[in-house]
Amino acid sequence: MSVRRKIHETNGVFFITFTCARWLPLFEMANGYDSVYKWFDCLKRAGHHIVGYVIMPSHVHAMIAFKESSTSINTIIANGKRFMAYDLVKRLAQQNKTETLGQMAGWVNKTDQLKNQRHEMFEPSFDRKECFSIKFMEQKTSYMHQNPCKDGLVCLPEDYMPSSAKYYFTGNQDTYPVITYMQLQEIDLTSSPC
Repeated sequence: MSVRRKIHETNGVFFITFTCARWLPLFEMANGYDSVYKWFDCLKRAGHHIVGYVIMPSHVHAMIAFKESSTSINTIIANGKRFMAYDLVKRLAQQNKTETLGQMAGWVNKTDQLKNQRHEMFEPSFDRKECFSIKFMEQKTSYMHQNPCKDGLVCLPEDYMPSSAKYYFTGNQDTYPVITYMQLQEIDLTSSPC
């Protein structure tokens, strides 16, 4: 279930899910999985930590440890979605997917058109769950890593490449390096980055 509520906390560990507009498999269509990794790089440079993720063809699940920041978590996520949207539009245009781009242009509401938004790339809201305990982080990590198996994309979670499952299951970092929720216990998220 998506939310439009503001996250009032200024730091913490959150399990985030955001979805492509109308559940289109845009990451797959645009071969845009690495646009998520680029956003993760921006998050890391700002002092945040990627604890786990899975990039499905039509949506992203990520567990992110947000360090104390003057930028709200909602804004950080909105900026990330905007960053990825520009990249996905560019890729779809390069691939001459004009029908898909036209369809997404038709989904932009009047208010967003006035703000010069040209394509509806993502659902406007996102789901978030604050992770207070190791048990809850373990549960959410397991859920996201099993997602590709439930969708029939792979038999074993660690075989799905755009995911942190390989690290959690084998200890070997793969496509994008993360820290585990157990390693996170040693990190102070309440101090502002320099």
